[in-house]
Amino acid sequence: MADFRIESPTQHVKMLFPAQGQNTVVVPEFGPDGPVWPEGQPRPFIRTYTPRRIDTATGTLDVELVLHGAGPASEWAERAACGDRLALAGPGGRLALEIDDGPWVIAGDESAIPAIGQLLEALPPGADPVVYIEVEDEGDEMDLDGPVAAKITWLHRAGAAAPGALLLDAVATATFSAGTKVWVACEAKAVRGIRRALLEAGRIEAGSLVTRGYWRAGEEDHPDHDYGEDA
Repeated sequence: MADFRIESPTQHVKMLFPAQGQNTVVVPEFGPDGPVWPEGQPRPFIRTYTPRRIDTATGTLDVELVLHGAGPASEWAERAACGDRLALAGPGGRLALEIDDGPWVIAGDESAIPAIGQLLEALPPGADPVVYIEVEDEGDEMDLDGPVAAKITWLHRAGAAAPGALLLDAVATATFSAGTKVWVACEAKAVRGIRRALLEAGRIEAGSLVTRGYWRAGEEDHPDHDYGEDA
């Protein structure tokens, strides 16, 4: 971990979890045409996460996972013990928005909380962020500290709303002053609805909007490069 660096907030890493029934992680060799996996060995489950923070002095990387029951990453995290091993690749990705001290609207669900925390910590003291975070209930709220006093609104689905529906209502009715930058990450279908609501109404320019579909309802392994730009 001594050479690991997070150069931009919201960057991601690939985490390789042991295949079912395995205690060790099979890792590939990297050749000119990409990864080459060992033959005859089970491939790991690969998932994408936003690293929360890195401490190079101690070689410690914090990654926060949503515990949601069934699923290779969630199940591994539920039973993980000190000394269990997995593999890591990255970081990758970039923010695609200039970090400045202007107005911001930042929105996401549980899966986006680490990225939102990174982004709030990266904003300069003069920034003015308004944040909407959709979770199931009050027990899912977390402290997000940074140099900026962010105005955070927690939205509770409480089993009644579809994923991202509350975020769509909140972001679509938010106030956008001149120069506002918008960053949104949540369920993929909801991301597309939010993107359409903002762009078709002319409330924000495309160059000031970043959207990410971190997951898709009913899909086990959603790609990490879903930007929702096909909305």
